[in-house]
Amino acid sequence: MQETLLFSELPLSPEVLQAVTDMGFEQPTPIQAQSIPVLLEGRDFTGQAQTGTGKTASFGIPAIERVDTNDRSVQVIILCPTRELAQQVTEEMRKLSKHKAGLNLTTLYGGASYDPQIRDLKRGVQIVVGTPGRVIDHLNRGTLKLDNVRYLVLDEADEMLNMGFRDDMEEIIQHTSEARQTVFFSATMPPEILDLTRRYQHDPVMVRITRKELTTDTIEQKFFEVRGGAKLEAFSRLTHYYNIQLSLVFCNTKAQVDELVTQLQAKGFDAEALHGDLKQAQRNHVMGRFRKGIVNILVATDVAARGIDVDDIEAVFNYDVPLDEEAYVHRIGRTGRAGKTGLAITFVTGRDFGRLKGIMRYTKANIERGELPSIEELVAVKKQRFAETLKQTIDANPPTDEFDDLIDDLAEAGYPARDVIAALINMNMGNIADSFENVRFEDAPRERGASSRQQRNERTSGRRNRPARAQSDDAHMTRLFFNVGRRANVRPQDIVGAIAGETHLRGNQIGAIDIYDSFTFVDVPNDHASSVIETMSRSQIRGMRINVEVAR
Repeated sequence: MQETLLFSELPLSPEVLQAVTDMGFEQPTPIQAQSIPVLLEGRDFTGQAQTGTGKTASFGIPAIERVDTNDRSVQVIILCPTRELAQQVTEEMRKLSKHKAGLNLTTLYGGASYDPQIRDLKRGVQIVVGTPGRVIDHLNRGTLKLDNVRYLVLDEADEMLNMGFRDDMEEIIQHTSEARQTVFFSATMPPEILDLTRRYQHDPVMVRITRKELTTDTIEQKFFEVRGGAKLEAFSRLTHYYNIQLSLVFCNTKAQVDELVTQLQAKGFDAEALHGDLKQAQRNHVMGRFRKGIVNILVATDVAARGIDVDDIEAVFNYDVPLDEEAYVHRIGRTGRAGKTGLAITFVTGRDFGRLKGIMRYTKANIERGELPSIEELVAVKKQRFAETLKQTIDANPPTDEFDDLIDDLAEAGYPARDVIAALINMNMGNIADSFENVRFEDAPRERGASSRQQRNERTSGRRNRPARAQSDDAHMTRLFFNVGRRANVRPQDIVGAIAGETHLRGNQIGAIDIYDSFTFVDVPNDHASSVIETMSRSQIRGMRINVEVAR
């Protein structure tokens, strides 16, 4: 690739070149530089490239250039594995085609009404972006015709295979003409992808972006060795220490996502879940709130996060170490975008080190070990941040005489200026240390010679013999007893959901939740305890009528 290659040097129409300029791009990414010229020649193409490398423009620019705006039939079909990715691709295509008069496109995905999609298709669109399932539905209804398709793209083809769409992909391909141009983009190149290229492509050009080109200097990568039970507190401390305003947190399963969101909300964080069990309207709602910053922590599974395109994500947390190296690259590629810096943090337990070493070998990256900040360090950084904010406020707003009378009254009452300033700081910051738990993060075994089984037995024995707390550790909270527990398959999110749904309490107002085999203890604010008892004693959790009373 030529280092000095510019978009203006590519054989692009003035309309597309103007759109690229409007978007602020001058130099193509490696995958764009190697794919766009080939695709403009009409060659079949297979590209291996990760998220965040500019794949959409790689296939989108040639697609737009190939469209005949005098023909209102579907000429381009782009298949994506998820609704979110289909919507992201459509948005990018709209930007790239905004100066090309007469070009229309639409998105076809499940979980949305058919009517507006059918209206778009009847009105005439040249480009269709869709998920395999909904595209098949429209083909079966006769509302979509692909006879005139001259350009077919399978974006993130490996993920579509992982999601079980191979039959749908092949059925859609067979609805198109053999004279079409066929384009595959995939993060990995498993045998199934190679089989599809052999079956449906003619003498394709194959390009693979090397791992060296995937490495980005804009992402700082760290790992922290933390026991599973201390991950939540570690997340809290790091979020406050780095002052992270928008973060994406990855868990390996949907159940872990739901559990973590409940725990984060209970600690006062604005967190939401994103996984495959959510309906489309819920997913749209969650993503809208995340993009606007109303929700600043999004907890997701790998599949659900496909298609997330938010440039302002400051940090990615691997709450669980990903199950394969490719997933790690996909995850951390969500931060450090659009020329900004990002932070990738991975929580590692003892059994995860093998996978972490595999990730480092695969990415050729040195993921540094981090030390979790102490409470003293957190207090110091918060003080420093507050002082900087105060100085900026003073510099931006010169003193006036508006509050002279108030200042004089305090001075005449005998309050020294130092005491007044200290009181104002306390009103704004409170007792910082109280907002963090006294959690020990040391992960070394108590005895070097102790076997993992011995340590596990000691931990289990400790839990078994530990007495249940009948009173809350917080003087402002009342500990309630619920007569349901693990045997009824009760989870923390069931408790929070039931209380928040039946009372005026919000999820983040509910305190500690300790679930045992046949009962559960829940901390609620003192002034809400009576109403929770009265309301919840008439309610059910997981189909069981419950009894609630103050714990004794």
